[in-house]
Amino acid sequence: MADLFGPGLFVSLLGSLVVAMVAARLLGARRSVLSNVASGVIGWLAGFGISSVIAQSQPNPAAGFMRNVWLFSTVFAMSATVWVELLARPGTLARAQSGLARPPRPLRALRRRAHRVARYAQITRIAVRYGLEPVLGLSRSAAPAESGDRVAPTAVRLRRALEDCGGIFIKLGQVLSTRTDLLPASTCDELASLQDAVAPEPASIMQQVLEAELGRPVGEVFADFDWTPIAAASIGQAYRARLCGGEPVVVKLQRPGIAEAITRDIDVLDEFARMIEDRTSWGREYRVRELAAEFAERLRGELDFRAEARNAAEIGGAMAPDGPIRVPRVHQDLGTARLLVMEWFDGVNVRHNQRLPEARRRELADDLLRNMLQQILTDGRFHADPHPGNVLVLHDDKLGLIDFGAAGRLDPLQQAALRDVLVGVAQRDPAALCEAVLRVSEPRRDLDEQALERALARFTARQLGPGATPSAQMLTELLQLCFGFGLTLAPELSTVFRALGTLEGTLRVLAPGYLAIEAAQRIATEWARERAGPAALPELARDELLRLLPVLRRLPSHVDRLAAQAQRGQLHLRIGLFGDEPEQRFLTRLTNRLVLAFLGGMVGLLSVVLLGTPGGPPFTGDTTLFQFLGYFGLFCATVLILRVLVAVLRDRSN
Repeated sequence: MADLFGPGLFVSLLGSLVVAMVAARLLGARRSVLSNVASGVIGWLAGFGISSVIAQSQPNPAAGFMRNVWLFSTVFAMSATVWVELLARPGTLARAQSGLARPPRPLRALRRRAHRVARYAQITRIAVRYGLEPVLGLSRSAAPAESGDRVAPTAVRLRRALEDCGGIFIKLGQVLSTRTDLLPASTCDELASLQDAVAPEPASIMQQVLEAELGRPVGEVFADFDWTPIAAASIGQAYRARLCGGEPVVVKLQRPGIAEAITRDIDVLDEFARMIEDRTSWGREYRVRELAAEFAERLRGELDFRAEARNAAEIGGAMAPDGPIRVPRVHQDLGTARLLVMEWFDGVNVRHNQRLPEARRRELADDLLRNMLQQILTDGRFHADPHPGNVLVLHDDKLGLIDFGAAGRLDPLQQAALRDVLVGVAQRDPAALCEAVLRVSEPRRDLDEQALERALARFTARQLGPGATPSAQMLTELLQLCFGFGLTLAPELSTVFRALGTLEGTLRVLAPGYLAIEAAQRIATEWARERAGPAALPELARDELLRLLPVLRRLPSHVDRLAAQAQRGQLHLRIGLFGDEPEQRFLTRLTNRLVLAFLGGMVGLLSVVLLGTPGGPPFTGDTTLFQFLGYFGLFCATVLILRVLVAVLRDRSN
C-alpha cells in the first residue's frame, strides 16, 4: 500500500477541487469557494477510498490505481456538488451566489452563531413560560396549567413575554400596538404600555463614542457639554450641549455595541417568523415574514442617524420659514451614522401648556393638524410619531416638531387615494370610499366588492350618522373591516393611520375637546373643492392631458397594426397562465418534485440492472464493483423518492 502514495495523489486532490468548481458552474449551482472546496474534498476522499479497496484485491495494487482515483474522484466530486445542494437548508446556498465577498472568519462566525442559538433558546423558553407555544406553532408544554404566567389574558402574557425578551422585541411590541388593522384593540392597548426601561450608559463610555465620531476632543467642538442624558432609549441617548459659537444644541449618540445586538435579534426574529409562517395558518394569512422584514428594515434605518437628519431636513424644507410649525436645524457637518447634532428648542411639550388661553390652544391645534395633513397629502414626507413628547410649545407660542427617527413617505398615487378615502368619509359616500380603499390595499384572497361596499355603508351610517362623534377609533374600525375582507394596506398607509391616531391624542392634550377627525374631514373637503373648483380646472385638464399624451401618440399606430393583423388573419388572442407569483411557485414546486421522483425512479432501475449484471471488477470480498454501484444507486434513489414523499406529506399537513 505504501507504493500507492506519491506526488500524483496530491495532484489528484487538486484536480478534484478543480472538478468541483467546474461542476458547480456546469450544473448551475454556483456557490461560495468554501462549499466548492468541501465538495472537492468529499469527492476525492470517496474516490481514494474506492480505489484503495479495488487495489487491495488486485495482484499489482499500483496498476490502474491513479486512473481509478481520477475517475472516481471526478464522479463523486460532481455528485457531492448536487448532494450538498440537496442537503443544505433552503436559502443558505442561494445567498452565496455572489461568492465570498470577504475572507472567511470561521471563529467569528461560530461565535455569532452561538450567540444567535443562545438567544433563540432564551426567547423560546420565555414563550413557553408564558404559554405562547400555539402562537409560535410549537407543541404545548407540559408546564402546569395553574401557573400564574400561563393563565393571564393572552394580551397580558404577550406583553410580559416581550418585556422579558427585551431588546428589539420591546420595540416590536410598540410597533404592533399601532397595528390596529392586525390585532384586537385590547391587545394594542396592552402593548402600548411597553416602555424602554434601559439604564443610561456611563458618561466615560459615551464620551469615547462621541470623540471617535468627531475625530477630535469634545472641547474642540463644544464649549459646554452636560453629560447627564435628557433621554435614554435602547438605541441612543440624548444630551444637551453648547457649540463653541454659543448655539445651544441637542446631541444624540448611539449606544456602543447596539448595532451588533440588533443584528443578532433581527436574525432570531426572522427565524421565528419563518417558523410561524410554516407551522400556523394565521402566520400564512398575515404574511408574518413580510411583517418581520418590514420591521427589520425600519429598525436598521433607525441605526443610521443620517436618515433621521435627512428626514428633518426634508420635512422642515417643505415648511414656510415663518410658519406656525418649526423643525430644528440639523448640523450636517457634525453628523455621522452614530451622531446627530440638532438645534435646541426652548420650550415645553404640549402637556405643560397651561399658560396659553383656550382660543390660542385651538388655533395651534388647527395649525398642527393642517401642517400634518399637508405633510401627508401634499409633501409626501411626514413625521410618523407626533406624540405629545415630540411636539413642543415654544417660547414664541409656536409649535416645534422633534425626533424624526420615525418618518413616512407616500408616492403621488398613494396620496391621491388617501385624499379620496378622507373625502369619501367626509361625504359619507360608501361607493367612493370602497373605490378609494381598493386603490390603497392589496387583496390576499378573492374579494366580494359588493359585500365590501355594503359593509362600508353600514360603517358610515354607524360612525358618521346623526349624533355620532368621529374619532380615531373610526379609523381603527375601518382598518379592521378591510382586513376582515382580506385586504392588506401597504406599510406606508398603515404608518399614516398610526400617525393620525397618535396625532389625535396629541391634539386633545393640546386643546381638550378638539375633534380632530371632524377638522381633518373639513380640511380634506376644502382641498378637494379647491382642486375641483373652476380655477383649478385648467390645471387638472393639463395634468390629465399630459398623462394621456403618450398613449394618444401610440394609439393610431396600435389601431393600424391590429387592423393589418386582422386583415391578414394573424390576430391571435394570448392568455397568460400562471401569471401571478403563487401560481408560479406552485408550478415550480410541482415540476421540481416530478423531476426528483423521475430521477429517483431512473436511478433505481439502473441500479437494479447493475445488480443483475454478472461479473465486473472485484471490489471487496465477494462484492463486485457493479454490485457496489448498484447498492449505492438504490440508496440514492431511496433518498430522492423519500424526499418527495416527505414534501408531499408536509403539504397535506399544512
